Amino acid sequence: MLKTLETIDPAFRADVINGLSEPIPAIPARWLYDRRGSELFDDITRLPSYYPTRTETALLEARMNEIAKKACDGCAIVEFGSGSSTKTPLLLRAMKPRAYVPIDISGDYLRESAARVDEEFPDIAVHPVEADFTKQVKLPGEIDGMPRLGFFPGSTIGNFVPRSATDLLRHFRHILGTGAKLLIGMDRVKPVERLIAAYDDPEGVTSEFNLNLLRRINRELDADIPIDAFRHEARWNDILSRVEMHLAATRDVEFRIEDRRFAFQAGDTIHTENSHKYGPRGARLLLLAGGWTPLAEWADPQEDFALILAEAQRNRFAP
Repeated sequence: MLKTLETIDPAFRADVINGLSEPIPAIPARWLYDRRGSELFDDITRLPSYYPTRTETALLEARMNEIAKKACDGCAIVEFGSGSSTKTPLLLRAMKPRAYVPIDISGDYLRESAARVDEEFPDIAVHPVEADFTKQVKLPGEIDGMPRLGFFPGSTIGNFVPRSATDLLRHFRHILGTGAKLLIGMDRVKPVERLIAAYDDPEGVTSEFNLNLLRRINRELDADIPIDAFRHEARWNDILSRVEMHLAATRDVEFRIEDRRFAFQAGDTIHTENSHKYGPRGARLLLLAGGWTPLAEWADPQEDFALILAEAQRNRFAP
């Protein structure tokens, strides 16, 4: 059955059509996260080769009391891209905030995870917001007047090129307001072999996660992309300090999306995601450029991953 225009997300359609029409075809990474994509990403975070979630969680567990003292006092925690909220209970137990606001683009997944948090923490008001956090977001009126702590874990900031990452951090400042704080996770540079293994696991879960984007396009945009004509590919781009995910054509292929036709030669790729890695100074500079002043930083013993607490301080008249 053909999709009607009313049932198609116009932003998804525009990003796919426009992205595949570019000289270097690319689709924004946020569209990887439909319900199935969100489930697959949760599976990825539990893989032996995917160190970021495991390392960040251990870091939160080890330093949470110290983080809580510096970060939150009677605050509302606003989590950007909450997903399944697996790390959230660590914050809620230690910080005992007045409210928790998870924001996620996947509505069904958001509501299910918010319900679990609400059941586990009945004394904390939970206000889920279904939204793309890169766009305009209206926070619930129930948290007006509360101090705010933004939570942006998982090194998700690495999915954005530095220019866009800076804009996003400024956007978070606008949403949370002057005086708010932000606890953000950032992955650090490490040997290429470890990086590639984390984004191209032998179990094939990341491959399925990436290919799911094509299945979503077929399902939602009346497309006929042959899934078996593409394979998942992870690359390290040293000059840009990032892991890139691509969908590479395994043969010459043509396909249709609605009334538009596209052709790829063998070896051509669709760029679907970046994961930038930052050194300590680069991470702090990025935050400063985005309007956040670093206050404290914690890293694991191997220096694989960092948590940084920053504050949206008032703009100064002069240096």
